[in-house]
Amino acid sequence: MAASAAGARAPRIDSHQHFWRYRPETHGWIDERMGVLKRDFLPQDLEPLLGAEGFSGAVAVQASQSLDETCFLLELAESHAFVQAVVGWVDLRAADLSRQLESFTGRERLRGVRHIAQDEADDAWLAREDVIRGVGMLGRFGLVYDILVYPRQLESAIALARALPNQPFVLDHLAKPEIAKGRLDPWRADLRRLAELPNVACKLSGLVTEARWDGWTPADIRPYLDVALDAFGPDRLMFGSDWPVCLLAGSHADVVGLARGAIAALSRDEQDAVLGGNAARVYGIEPQAGGTA
Repeated sequence: MAASAAGARAPRIDSHQHFWRYRPETHGWIDERMGVLKRDFLPQDLEPLLGAEGFSGAVAVQASQSLDETCFLLELAESHAFVQAVVGWVDLRAADLSRQLESFTGRERLRGVRHIAQDEADDAWLAREDVIRGVGMLGRFGLVYDILVYPRQLESAIALARALPNQPFVLDHLAKPEIAKGRLDPWRADLRRLAELPNVACKLSGLVTEARWDGWTPADIRPYLDVALDAFGPDRLMFGSDWPVCLLAGSHADVVGLARGAIAALSRDEQDAVLGGNAARVYGIEPQAGGTA
């Protein structure tokens, strides 16, 4: 990534976090082990945490699969300037997908789409013809596609990204490697294969909750971060906290510190890219007046 003009720092953007008004019927994935998440999480809860770590912006990502949630996130973004982009949900396989996407015309903070593919019974769901066709429509609307999969589903993610070489993709949570088990392979080889595709970027996010929630150390997670750094390089990686889900295993400050430690040996410009510059570029986030330290 090119050095920033006149020594200005790139924006600090948390590329992955969630907001919700908790309802058991809507958030059924929050089970009894996840009691800390059974409440509302809104922009006023996150903004001071971002500020404490020097971040000025965030990308809100869907956690429920409904058009209503996409609208909810957009309303929050439109009323809170620091929520600079939204990755929402649409029904990629719907016959009226084009109409769904057109309904968001003018909602400028919608920058991406995600489907919770990790929960699909078919591990090859992303490689289905109708899904590829749906994701292929996103480019007409300038939207990124966020990939949420487990390691066993990386093969289908590779097939999807290969089928649409002009569509930008972002892999969430490094495809959730089995950190608690200390298992690197075959995840490592498959991640490298995905990284060979230049239209795919990757988030350094969601890793503390793949480790032992009550006993992880940076040394447990560092090998996985190192694989991602080597595979994607600092120009295609972006930090994401996965707040508030990260609270199951650590604070927002904990996950920021983990990422900063992993990239400490990079140059200033490379660190700036990972901590915000790449998210701004990939999601098309315009600089805000005032900037951030």
